[in-house]
Amino acid sequence: MEITAIIEKGNDGLFSIYSEQELGNHGLGGYGESVEIAKTDFMQSIDEAKEMIKEETGSVPEEFDGLKVTFKFDLASFFNYFDCINTSKFARYAGINESKMRQYKSGSAFAGEQTTRKIMAAIKKLGTELSEATL
Repeated sequence: MEITAIIEKGNDGLFSIYSEQELGNHGLGGYGESVEIAKTDFMQSIDEAKEMIKEETGSVPEEFDGLKVTFKFDLASFFNYFDCINTSKFARYAGINESKMRQYKSGSAFAGEQTTRKIMAAIKKLGTELSEATL
């Protein structure tokens, strides 16, 4: 079974992770001061849901055993989690205004659909270049 988990940075500066999918009738969510903390909390919510299902039914369905979670980021969460990426240099790499990119990272501005596609293309290009690099 595969679950898509959405990572967002809230107006309060905290990160939340949620999924529209449920395990049984149990919702999944995570919160924290960083993406890493929110991811840990989200994974704990999966474990807690499995425990509750076991208590309710006596067992956990096999489909929940090999659970795969795909995390989908908003821009602020992405750059928080991958904080080794220099935002200004990445903006130049992607051909995006550095000041706007810093605003996207902080969550004070939101990229439109075209800009988001441009950023995603640059992320994929960088990933390909990194995976092909040798030392």
